Amino acid sequence: QVQLVESGGGLVQTGGSLSLSCGASGSIFRIYTMGWYRQAPGKQRELVARIESDGTTEYADSVKGRFTISRDNGKNSMLLQMSSLKPEDTGVYYCNAVIQPFVRGTLSNYWGRGTQVTVSS
Repeated sequence: QVQLVESGGGLVQTGGSLSLSCGASGSIFRIYTMGWYRQAPGKQRELVARIESDGTTEYADSVKGRFTISRDNGKNSMLLQMSSLKPEDTGVYYCNAVIQPFVRGTLSNYWGRGTQVTVSS
């Protein structure tokens, strides 16, 4: 069974920085795309950033130049470094990964439980 666990959320003032970590554990043969999504109250979940196994990255326009996504393939982990945070960055941040659980397994989409990020004005 595969699990994704996030950590690092919290409360920060506008302009501050915060880092989020995500670790994948369980029966994992290979991890393909990893990403961070967020959901603000009353809004749909949206992509923040994602990274391929070769390091190729994609960012939402709203976070470009402020957030940096990275991953450690050897440790099945991912990091989101957030700076110059704004109140509109507030939300629950979810770790997401496309994982092949074993050699002949089917690729599946996995989600963490989320971690709250609150940016005060």
